Formats: sequence, structure tokens, C-alpha cells
Amino acid sequence: MHILWLNPYHGGSHAAVAEGYAQHSRHTVTLLTLPPPGGWRWRMRGAAITFARMVRTLASPPDVLVTTDMLDLATFRALSRDCCPPWLPMALYFHENQLTYPLPAERRRDMSFGWINYTSALTADRILFNSAFHQRSFLEALPPMLTRQHDYPEIEQIAPIAAKSSVLPPGIDLASLQPAAHEQPRRPPGPPILLWNSRWEYDKQPDAFFTALAALEARGIDFRLIVAGEHIDPTAPEFVTAYKRWQHRVLHWGYAPDRASYRRLLWHADIVVSTAIQEFFGIGIMEALFCGCVPVLPRRLSYPELLPSATHADCLYDGPADLVDRLQQSIQDLAQLRQYDWQALAQPYAWSHMAPRYDAAFAAMVPPCSPR
Repeated sequence: MHILWLNPYHGGSHAAVAEGYAQHSRHTVTLLTLPPPGGWRWRMRGAAITFARMVRTLASPPDVLVTTDMLDLATFRALSRDCCPPWLPMALYFHENQLTYPLPAERRRDMSFGWINYTSALTADRILFNSAFHQRSFLEALPPMLTRQHDYPEIEQIAPIAAKSSVLPPGIDLASLQPAAHEQPRRPPGPPILLWNSRWEYDKQPDAFFTALAALEARGIDFRLIVAGEHIDPTAPEFVTAYKRWQHRVLHWGYAPDRASYRRLLWHADIVVSTAIQEFFGIGIMEALFCGCVPVLPRRLSYPELLPSATHADCLYDGPADLVDRLQQSIQDLAQLRQYDWQALAQPYAWSHMAPRYDAAFAAMVPPCSPR
């Protein structure tokens, strides 16, 4: 088949999934992409117009079109009717959504973006979510939005959306995290190493992480620190202040410059920690697990479904105080926790396993008697 993948916000996990699938699919996958500097709001408003123009340059229509939650699919379909035939099946992949994405305290939700997600879901022939948590939370958020309308809330439209929805986790480039032949994936000797590989943003709550570290330090628990998450502005005052406070424990601070550097950091770490209030899947956590890190994660969002229930008591926490206790216990029980095969939990998300699942999902969208 020929699969056309429209990626309105081609950065971060959005780019990684699109490029990873294109590289590993048995089909021909054409990527049409827009870089992220334009901002996600503009992409949701304007990408449909740009892509409707771009698809006209294709020699022939694809067998399946795939796009993400950052595209106004209803507008795109209307504007491209002259070059995308009505039988062309269209899939919508939700990396995140604008109905349940948490906002900073000072910002009010602009429901127009959530409405775009909703009408795109109505338009799509198939809807794919990166986790069961994401699918559930989006569907549960639709009734409150629709019943805010003065009349004709069209609640009955939710059932068809649910019926054409399913879960398809992101594929992850785990092969690039395998140690090179000349590398020794050994932890450096010394106190356990805690890893932060989340973005330095409000929705990942770095302040909560460092508050827990301060409490851990006050208890006399020794540890070292790797901070490898992306920060938009490495010179931001809160980022610089945090480094000065913790530099006596830091082995690395700042976004890894390349995949090889990131790989070495993950293999050096012992425990990966999250304090996120937004996580629709958790690619960074899975990367750390592949490299043998023990997870300490909040008992919310997508995290419980990433780990088998037998590990929840050791790896999930319920609040700030419990986070400190769980970190302390994980440090003290590190040798025992290392006996678990964490890498085996991540392995199913490798592209070698996930690409055939993507291929099958998109092939199923093409009718046996397709006009092509």
C-alpha cells in the first residue's frame, strides 16, 4: 500500500513516531510534515489549509491517509475533496488532546481546540489512541463539552466515535539504545543515580521532583542525579537555580545533545522518576526501562497500564509524601528491584514489534473492493 502521513507538528514524539513508522513499515509511507516552530495552536488552525495545498502535488492519491490530533481533519477533508477521493480512508492518531491536557493555573482552556479534536474524530474513519488511559479520558470529556451548548448537543455522536476508536501505542526506537560494541553499560560506582528525563515544563512538575529530593536528602539518604529532560530555555532562572542547589550531586545536567549521549546516560542511571500531571503514554519511561532503570511513577495517568500489577506496590506512589517514601525504599531495595526484567516490559514497543501492528491497522481500513 501507499500510506500518506500528514504530521502538522513534526517535533518530539510526533516526529519520532511518524519517522519510525516510515522507516519500519513494509508499505510505502510518504511523510508530509510541518516543523513545530509555528506553534501548536497555529498548526491546529492553519495546517489543514497548507496540507490541502501540498497534497495536490502528489502524483496519485494514497491508499490510506494518516494524521494526528494537531490537524483539523474536517477542514482538511473539505478543502482537499478535489484531490483526495471520497473513498480514501483517513485515520486520526491521538498523541494528546486539548480537552484533558492540563493547563497552568493562570490559563483558561480555549474550547475551540477541543472542538477541533472532536470534529476531527467525527470525520475520521478510524481513531487511534496511544494508551487506554488516553482513549478513556477523551471519551469521558466529550459529554461535558457537548452539554455546554445551548441546544442540539448531539450526545449520540459519541457512541460512533467510541466504536471506531482503539489503542495503538507508539513504536519506540529501542534499537538505538542498545549499547555500542565498545560501550560497557555499567553504572559508575557510588550512591544510586536518580534519572529525570522528562521535559522541564509545568505539566511534568520538576518542582515536585526537587521537593522530594530535598526531603530525601533531609533523611540522610545518599544519591546522585542525572537531569536529561528537554528545557526550552536552559538559561531560565528556575533551571539555573535548581542546578546550583543540586550540583554537588549532579553527574549530568541538561538535554542530551544526541541519541548516543542519551543512551549512555540511561544506562548509567538506576531509578527513573516521574512527577507528571500529564502523560498520555510515556516514551521516556519506556526508554529508561529498556536500559534497566527501576521506575518510580505516580499512580495516575497512563503509568499504571505501563507496568504489571505485581510491580505497582514497589513502583507507584500516591502523593508527595508517598513519593519520598517510595524513593527511599527503592534506593534501599535497589539490588532486589534490579532482579526484575524491566527491559522485557519495554521490548514490545520496539518498532520491530509495533510496525506490523501499524501495518495491519491501516491495511484493515482498505475495503476489499477498493476503487484503487
